[in-house]
Amino acid sequence: MSFNGIRHDWLLSEVMDIFQLPFFNDLIFKAQTIHRQYFDANRVQVSTLLSIKTNACPEDCKYCPQSIHHDTGLEKEKLLEVQGVVEEAKAAKAVGATRFCMGAAWKHPTNRDMPYLLEMVKGVKALGMETCMTLGQLSQLQAYALADAGLDFYNHNLDTSPEFYQQIITTRTYSERLQTLAYVREAGIKICSGGILGMGETLKDRANLLIQLANLDQHPESVPINNLVKVKGTPLANEKDIEPFDFIRMLTVARIMMPKSYIRLSAGREQMSEQMQALAFLAGANSIFYGDKLLTTSNPQVDKDNALFVKLGINPEKIQDYSDEIHKAAIVQAISEQTQNNQFGDNF
Repeated sequence: MSFNGIRHDWLLSEVMDIFQLPFFNDLIFKAQTIHRQYFDANRVQVSTLLSIKTNACPEDCKYCPQSIHHDTGLEKEKLLEVQGVVEEAKAAKAVGATRFCMGAAWKHPTNRDMPYLLEMVKGVKALGMETCMTLGQLSQLQAYALADAGLDFYNHNLDTSPEFYQQIITTRTYSERLQTLAYVREAGIKICSGGILGMGETLKDRANLLIQLANLDQHPESVPINNLVKVKGTPLANEKDIEPFDFIRMLTVARIMMPKSYIRLSAGREQMSEQMQALAFLAGANSIFYGDKLLTTSNPQVDKDNALFVKLGINPEKIQDYSDEIHKAAIVQAISEQTQNNQFGDNF
């Protein structure tokens, strides 16, 4: 089995074998080795996520407290005003976030809402931040409109394997999710796509989710791995907790299969100990959400994250352009500076 280079032809048997590797001495070591080939191991990308339209989503995702099908006590909120979103982005930037993600609870954006969404992208982009949106299913024209407005990333999770998907969602097909990702990639927007653990899926389902992502023509630039946040009123509220080591295994295998992608330690971090989060970073996770809320669920406070970063010697990453051309130019520049100053510059 080859661990070298970027692959798009993973087989289920190969991925299952990786999951079965001895956890600490082999699996973690391999993931950390690969991670260091592509990233500064002591830097973590930091994003902030804001709900720009809350609740009353027509989808029936069993994990989601914003679904109209579940009684979770959330009140319906209209789409936020553009200036209010920009002010939230300013606050996020002030505490160290470099990417601002905007999420709306609906099946897809309407033509009536698109002008406001485009202005949000432009307003946040003007602050010097990376922009990300998660708006549900997109048409081809909507994807191009968002790209023209300057959107950097689009989040659209696959959630789980194709085989287990119908046990979680019935109002949108797996192929529709893949089609949205295709439209986003075609429009030139970077992809953020991952899944959720702890919904009752099997190890084979987790492997098949990663295969779907890693066998795309181009790997997602960001892969969020969520630990189910169980919310009273949702069908998964009483689901059994996932074993922490099993969650870390998922991060580790994701890092091995998608070496150049950012692996985001996403929802569910508030329930994780500092030790578990430290192990996640060792396993190759290098992105988190900053802020005390993820859409409608809680998240560790910024000061707690900063304290953990200090303990671990981790620094938030600054905005970088990781396109191949820019990356090569940066390497050439770093070598030049090293020759002139006889010292190493920052890692990329």
